[in-house]
Order: sequence, then structure tokens, then C-alpha cells
Amino acid sequence: MESLYLLIPLSIVLVFVIGVVFWWSVRSGQFDDLEGPGFRVVTDDDTPRTETESPVERKGTTERS
Repeated sequence: MESLYLLIPLSIVLVFVIGVVFWWSVRSGQFDDLEGPGFRVVTDDDTPRTETESPVERKGTTERS
């Protein structure tokens, strides 16, 4: 019975610490996009760029002054 006096507050503190670590990881962006980098490798454009084509034109957007 005396061990419960130690174990219950210890478990409450442990749950609080786990909650703070989870909150920090969500706020810092750890769970933002888990599948995007894997799909980006597969859909990467490997066609060689021509001499007259700039990197902006290659993506489909033109830069205007």
C-alpha cells in the first residue's frame, strides 16, 4: 500500500512529461508531412535542361519584371 503513495504521483509526473514532449514535437513540425518526401523522389523531373531554358521556366512559371 505504501508503494502506491510513490507510484501514483510518479505516474502523474510521467504522463505530464510525455504530454509536454508530444506538444513540443507537434509545435516544432515533427509530424507535418510523413509521405511527401517519399513521393517527391518518385515524381522528380529528371529531364535534362536545355541551354535556353532557365530554372524558373522549367517549373512552368515565368518570371516577369
